[in-house]
Amino acid sequence: MSEPARPDPASENPLVHIIDDDVGLRSSLEDLFQSVGYDVASYGNTREFLASREGTRPGCLILDVRLPGANGLDFQEQLAREGWTVPIILISGFGDVPMSVRGIKGGALDFIEKPFRDQDLLDSVAQAIEEGRRRASANQRNDDARRRFASLTPRERNVIELVVNGQLSKQIAFELSISEVTVKLHRAAAMRKLGAKSLIELTRLAQALGL
Repeated sequence: MSEPARPDPASENPLVHIIDDDVGLRSSLEDLFQSVGYDVASYGNTREFLASREGTRPGCLILDVRLPGANGLDFQEQLAREGWTVPIILISGFGDVPMSVRGIKGGALDFIEKPFRDQDLLDSVAQAIEEGRRRASANQRNDDARRRFASLTPRERNVIELVVNGQLSKQIAFELSISEVTVKLHRAAAMRKLGAKSLIELTRLAQALGL
C-alpha cells in the first residue's frame, strides 16, 4: 500500500508562535495576528513551546530575549543545535547592539525593540512566514529523499554513491567486482526508486542526502 500524500507546506495556514512572559502582550499579539488570518499559539516560557510539538508546521517564532529563568538568545542557539528550522524574530525591551548582533548571527531573521509598531512586526512576520514555507518545503523534500534512499538495496546504494562521485560504469564495475551491465541495471533500478530522471536530478538528491 502506498503512503498517504503528505500535505504541501505551502497549503497549510501559517502558525505564529509567541514566547513571552507578559500575558497582556501575548494577548495583544494574538489578536493582531488573528486579525490578518494567521493561526497563533502563545507560551509563557520555552518549556511550553517545546512541549507543544508544533514547531514543524510552517510559520515563525516571536521570541522575547529576556524570559524568567531563561535567555532567549541561548534558547535560539539550543533550537539551532537540535535542528529546529522555524524562523525566529527576536523582541526585547532592553535591546543593545551586542545583543542584536548575537541574535542575527545566530540565525534570527529580525531583532525588534519594544515598544514596536504593529505594522513593523506584521511586515517582519510576513517575511518570516515566507522563509518558513521555504524551509518546510525543503525539509519535506529532504525527508522524501531519505525515505526513497532507504528503499534501495545495499548494492544499489553502492552504485549510486559511486555514480554521484563521478565514476563511470566501467570504473564502478571494476571497484564492485560486477559486470558493467549489472552496474547499469542497478543504476536504472535505483534512479527509478528515487524518482530521478536524469543525472542532474540524481546529483541534487545526493546533495540533499549529504552523499
